[in-house]
Amino acid sequence: MCGAHAQVMSAASLSVALRLDGGTLDAVRDAVWEDRTLVKTWGPRGTVHLLPARDLGLWAGALAALPHSAVFGADVRMTPAQNAQVVAALDDAVRSADGPLSVDELSAEVVRRTGSWAGDLVMPAFQTMWPRWRQIVGSPLTQGVLCFGAPRGRKVTYTSPAVWAPGFTSWEPRAALAELIRRYLWSYGPATPAEVARWLAAPVPFVTTVMAGLDLDRISADAYLVAGDDAFPDSVGGLRLLPYFDAYAVGSHPRRVVFPGRAFERALARGQAGNYPVLLIDGLVVGVWHQRRSGRRVHVTVEPLEPLSRARLSALDDEVARLGLAQAATPTLTIGAVTVGAHA
Repeated sequence: MCGAHAQVMSAASLSVALRLDGGTLDAVRDAVWEDRTLVKTWGPRGTVHLLPARDLGLWAGALAALPHSAVFGADVRMTPAQNAQVVAALDDAVRSADGPLSVDELSAEVVRRTGSWAGDLVMPAFQTMWPRWRQIVGSPLTQGVLCFGAPRGRKVTYTSPAVWAPGFTSWEPRAALAELIRRYLWSYGPATPAEVARWLAAPVPFVTTVMAGLDLDRISADAYLVAGDDAFPDSVGGLRLLPYFDAYAVGSHPRRVVFPGRAFERALARGQAGNYPVLLIDGLVVGVWHQRRSGRRVHVTVEPLEPLSRARLSALDDEVARLGLAQAATPTLTIGAVTVGAHA
């Protein structure tokens, strides 16, 4: 999968659970917060993901290899020296703490170690202002330094990857990035450098240069596969319901192939994948869906963009049953228009 997008934690848990035989949200929760075989941290595009703890060193090294560019104005940005001070402060704070720190506790520790400038409320975020130091969280600069700890009630907490996954060691950045791109191509290829760059939120010329050093097979003008990875099944059958920001929808290109016809307008938000849960048939998006929990029941509405055959309707019943099993809920199915808009 190359990670599960976890900005919406319930959707990430469902993405993982539906890929396991008999998988449940409870099992995924235990894997993250109890067994620690999964880790909640920042992945591609600087967005929160669930990643395998065993691969944390690979991800930390690969994402640290990406160029860092400041997106804020001069009155918000930190100097390279200040960036380094904040990274060192974050690393020391989470490694030396008795347990995971809330964002307020972490902020106090950073300011204490660096100076009041780090705590200036200058960073616009969610209709409020965050302290200056937070602008680099999740960027290439903080890879391998921070990950999420177990929630403390409703409070988000942070810890060190070295604490969360003992034995954690970050890979050499360039070698790690090469391996991560190879894994992406193995999962989502063929892909162009521009598509890989979009997945990573990295400059196209930079990614093009990295890919030029890999052992790849060129299959069209600018699309590549991992060398030798050219054995594909004649057909990929099956009906699936994928939740918000599922890795398959986000990682797959070209968009007009994966989201054919009306799906390109109905299931994308200004060309961006993941904002709608999608109905997938034979690997292509052919509809959208939505679910609403009510106690121990989950009400599922599916909007196909083409008529479903009797066999497909039966497969849809089975998939809705899987949704219910994963969530320990009794499901009901309605086939009709989904009136809920795109997720922000």
